Amino acid sequence: MILINGQPDNRIPVTDRGLQYGDGLFETLAFRQGKLEYLAAHLQRMAKGCERLNISFSDKDKLEFELATLCAQTAEDSVIKIMLTRGSGGRGYKAPTDAEPLRIISSHPMPDYPQSCQQGITVRLCQHRLGINPGLAGIKHLNRLEQVLARSEWDDDNIREGLMLDVKDRLVEGTMSNLFLVHQGQLITPTLTENGISGIMRAAVIKSAAELAIPVKEKDLTLADLELADEVFLTNSLIGIWPVTELDGSDCYWEHGELTRHLQSELKTTER
Repeated sequence: MILINGQPDNRIPVTDRGLQYGDGLFETLAFRQGKLEYLAAHLQRMAKGCERLNISFSDKDKLEFELATLCAQTAEDSVIKIMLTRGSGGRGYKAPTDAEPLRIISSHPMPDYPQSCQQGITVRLCQHRLGINPGLAGIKHLNRLEQVLARSEWDDDNIREGLMLDVKDRLVEGTMSNLFLVHQGQLITPTLTENGISGIMRAAVIKSAAELAIPVKEKDLTLADLELADEVFLTNSLIGIWPVTELDGSDCYWEHGELTRHLQSELKTTER
């Protein structure tokens, strides 16, 4: 099902700036057991993104009502995607001052990931690099060409995710996930001040670790840090936590370790 500005439809104007320039934001939520998980956190991130992109969005109540309407007609566990564009405008990069934001909400089948992913996955290192752009770092804007190009590099179902470096050789994230390393009992995750997405599950893991008195550090990471890690895992709102046990084409292997297991167990019982 698709709702566009609250109405069932599957068409947007060709003048929409989200289509023309990627001028907008999106959120991907898990709808499980009749509930949208981390809804408040997703809407808060979208609001911050609107501020960063200078998109004037005042229809939060309408958006929440439309989400409730769509979910009421969704019987099974699903993926709910929200897209918010600046709206329509003429040719050229200058945004019109009177553009009306466009809301698109759609439901999709939940990915059928094997249960074995919860015990460990194989990842690869992508060749495509992330650029540097502090102005867009952290937010989930619609331009995902870097991730599209990186994800097109492999077609092997045994490889579940690709890790991405940036142009400064820093290890930043996966194509669809945030990255965590465990080293000597400390949880380490890349800084996201120049690129990358501030994931909802990333924030949940950091919060949970703090409550469990697990030290957490955000820092620039390199491949050397990855090789030295005792445990490695990836996160996003749909997968939760996936332990990484192998880097394809290398001699790097990791255990599905105790700290990762602890966080997986903790987040399963946390109110979302």
